[in-house]
Amino acid sequence: QVQLRESGGGLVQAGASLTLSCAASGRTTNYLNIGWFRQAPGKVREFVAAVGWNGNTLRYGDSVKGRFTISRDDAENTVYLQMNSLKPEDTAVYYCAADWNPSVIVRTTPGEYDWWGQGTPVTVSL
Repeated sequence: QVQLRESGGGLVQAGASLTLSCAASGRTTNYLNIGWFRQAPGKVREFVAAVGWNGNTLRYGDSVKGRFTISRDDAENTVYLQMNSLKPEDTAVYYCAADWNPSVIVRTTPGEYDWWGQGTPVTVSL
């Protein structure tokens, strides 16, 4: 079992930056490919970014490319999502998810992840 805990959400103005954290714990934190998703009210869960367990394989959703950066610190068992130039349409609950796989695979579909955090809300005002 893997437990994930997100933090760092909050209320910011458009154009601001925010960094989210996803801390992993449990029986094994090796070979965890981590993804960030978000879900706005009334909308489906959307892929944001993912990083393979090697830290070098990255993928981003089209709506955040060039503004968001995903990274990981394996010494801290934590994955970060640096969000710059935030827009009101970035408002959502942000979730991190983990997929255990010895292969480095960055998945973009929610159903492909095994464990989820409880989410952290991000609100971007005009």
